[in-house]
This record gives sequence, C-alpha cells and structure tokens, in this order.
Amino acid sequence: KDDESLRKITTTLALKNEEITNFICCQKQSLENLEVNSSRVQEDLETEFSSLHSVLDDIKDSMVTRIKQERASRTYELQSQLSACSKALESSEELLEVANQTLCSSEADDFTQAAKDIKDSVTMAPAFRLSLKAKATDSMSHMMVDFTQEREMLQAIKFLPVPATPEILVSECQVCDNTVTVQWALPEPDSKIDHYDLEHRRTNYEGPPRGREDYPWMVVEGICETEYTLTGLRFDTHYMTFRVKACNKAVAGEFSELVTLETHAFLFKLDAGSAHQNLKVEDLSVEWDSCGGKVVQDIRKDKNRTNQSPMHSPARTAMNSPKRVPSARVGRDRFTAESYTVLGDTFIDAGQQYWEVRFDKESKAFAVGLALRNLGRFDQLGKSNASWCIHLNNWLQQSLTAKHNNKARTLDCPIPDRIGVYCNYEEGALSFYNARTKTLMHTFRTKFTQPVIPAFSVWNGCFSVQTGLQVPSAVQSSQRKNSGTSSSNTSLT
Repeated sequence: KDDESLRKITTTLALKNEEITNFICCQKQSLENLEVNSSRVQEDLETEFSSLHSVLDDIKDSMVTRIKQERASRTYELQSQLSACSKALESSEELLEVANQTLCSSEADDFTQAAKDIKDSVTMAPAFRLSLKAKATDSMSHMMVDFTQEREMLQAIKFLPVPATPEILVSECQVCDNTVTVQWALPEPDSKIDHYDLEHRRTNYEGPPRGREDYPWMVVEGICETEYTLTGLRFDTHYMTFRVKACNKAVAGEFSELVTLETHAFLFKLDAGSAHQNLKVEDLSVEWDSCGGKVVQDIRKDKNRTNQSPMHSPARTAMNSPKRVPSARVGRDRFTAESYTVLGDTFIDAGQQYWEVRFDKESKAFAVGLALRNLGRFDQLGKSNASWCIHLNNWLQQSLTAKHNNKARTLDCPIPDRIGVYCNYEEGALSFYNARTKTLMHTFRTKFTQPVIPAFSVWNGCFSVQTGLQVPSAVQSSQRKNSGTSSSNTSLT
C-alpha cells in the first residue's frame, strides 16, 4: 500500500514537473517572440513616421512653390504696369513742355499750328489710354495657413485600437459526425471587427500546450461570423485544440485562451502480419495477389504497442479504449488455405465503435465484420462461431449475405460500394449500413464474451478501410429506432 501511494505521488510529481517544463519552454519562446515582435513594430513605427515626414515635406515644398509662383506672377504684372505708367508719364511731361513753349511763342501763325499739333498729340497720348487701376495687389493673405486642426490630429496620433480578445464558448461547441463546431463571443460588441481567424491543432494531450507539439496549427482565415464548423475530419488523435482572434481592417487582436475538445473515434490499422500470403497490405488498403503479396511486420517495432490504446494516451478510460493486439508471429501464417483474411490491429472490449470500408463490387468475394481473437487459421469469415460478417459473392451469380457460424441469410438490398460497420460491445450489437445513405442492411445481436477484432476478407479484388470515425448521428438514431427489432443470429438460416 505504501509502495502504491509512493508511486502515485511520484507520478503526480513527474506530471507536474513536465507541466512546469512545458511552461518554461513556452515562456522562453514568448521572450524570444517578444524581442522579435517589439523590434518589428518599432521598425514599422519608424517607417510610418518617415512616411509621414515625407508627406509633410512634399506638401510643404508644393505650397512654397505655389507662393513663389504667385509672387513671380504678381511681380511681373506690377512691374509691367509700372513700366507702362513710367513711359506714359515721360510722354506727358514732354507734351507739357512743348505746350508751355508754344504758349510763350509770339508768332500767331506758328502758335495756331503748334496748338493744333499739341491737341492732337494729347488726344493720342498713352496717359489718356492707360488704366490707373492696379492689375495685382500686394496682399498674400489667401496663401496663409492655419494648421491648428491638423496639429490636433497629429497630436492625437496613437497606436491602433486592438480588437478585444474573444472567448470560446465551450458549452456551445459541438463534436459529432466527424465535424467540430466552435462558437465564440467578444466581451463587448465591436462594429469595427472585420473578420476572425480560427486556428486548430490535433493533439493527444488535454493539458496546457507543450514546448514541442506533434502537429502544426491549421489556420482558417476571414470568418465573418462568431461560429465556424470544420467538416470531413478524421479523428486520429484524442483531442483538438482551438484558438481564435478578432481582426479589424488594420490590426489583429490577441488569441483567445486555448480550448481543447475531445475527439473520440475508433482508430485502428490493418495488421499486415496477420494477412494471408495472397493479400498485399499497404497502410489501410488491401489487394488480392495471386502471386503472394504479404507484407510481414517488424514485430520489434510493435512490441511496445501490445495492449495499449490506439494513441497511447493515459487519459483514455477503460470503457472507451480499444486495445492493440499482438501481431502474428513471423514464420507462421496467421491465415492460410482459402481464408483470405486480414485483421485490424486493435480489439474492441467496450463502447460503441464505427468504421467504413470501400470495396471493389467486382471482387469475386469480399467480407467485412468482426472476429474473435481465436479465429482459426483455416476459418473463413462467417463459417464458424468466432466471426460475424456480411459477405459479397460474385462467383457464378452475385449475392449479399449475412453470415455467422456457417449460417447465412440473403440480404434483399442494393449492394453499396461502401459499408459502414457499427459495434456496440455492451449491447452485443453488430450492424452494417450503406455508408452513403446510412440505410441499415443487417444487425447481428449476440453477447460478446471476449474482445473482438475488425476482420476483412477478399478474393480476386481489393478494398480500403477508413478509420478515425465517430458513430454518425444517423446510425445512433437508427440503433435507437431498431433496438430489439433487428435481425439476430438465430434468424440466420
């Protein structure tokens, strides 16, 4: 008892140390980011002020040029008018002198002619044709400036208003049907918000972020609403972490607090070591190969995965945690003869699980279902009490049957190209659905007394498996509707 207590304390301390270490790494990274970000915004500030100074200098140069042009234009007008007046005055003075001389003349004939000439000259004199109204003024008041308003605007220069930090509403977020809907809200309404940016990342850890995460952030930009739904996801980790930030037309705000949502799904791989020698296994795809295409797994790589949860997470509970199974021993075929079978690498001993398989409808034979771990080497799926399956037969004529313990029932339904498999371990239910329409094809009702494993068989054909799927809502609804009324083992004939 003391040893157990000490182990618990040691485990708790180790977890706390890991949490502190991760926090220290995050803080160090934050310090580095602070240096980079502060340098960047300072450079941006200096660039903006240089640009502002440049604009002011350009405006100043333009206005000074206008003043100089106005001065030059008025100077020319005034000097031209002054020159014309000076010439007119000089001409008038000459006429005046001639007139005075004529008045002093004593000869009558000469006086009469001179007076007539002077009269004609005065009539045509420039002085009488000259406008004495100034063509330009000396006032430059129209080019005076008052930058009081602009100065106040400059004095009001400050850093951009940063949008408030949103809060993700965990109670409003939903995870179902391999989709995730995230909702958030701002502390106060802000009409200047232009859009939101949402980031999400897969993780196997529920706690605070670690210094080094296994998966990168994925970004969804330009969201106009305070809600977003990610669709078509494959849940190959325990959790997804989310954060969101608000953006106006100029700047983005801070990210919200991280929110981690559980993404429970049944995840498994095909155990290539269990495959018949005529089955070529590549990841989640299988092809029948008459020449023999068996891929033998390296047992040493998987020895530490035995009896562990699919993602090796300590957070999984016993009720929801499928277990890995040991791979077949090297040197001995797990299946042989006409049992063209391959098993999944994870057994089911609790909960509700769902996966899908896409197959070639032209395959000579194909089967999908569940098997016990003690399924015989020579056993074909559905031919013994250790397996349940739906079997497609294209030999001679096409048929689709439900098989268990060497009993079969012909299914009167269209043959789909993709089948969904649902298992409720506690209820002893194994159901097969048209994966596209979610139409129920058949249900086995039994009592599972030991763990079961996804099992597949193909002859002269191929198939691929899709895992990391949640039980679809349509399937759950169908199960509730058909509970106790669907077919069972005893109905097979």
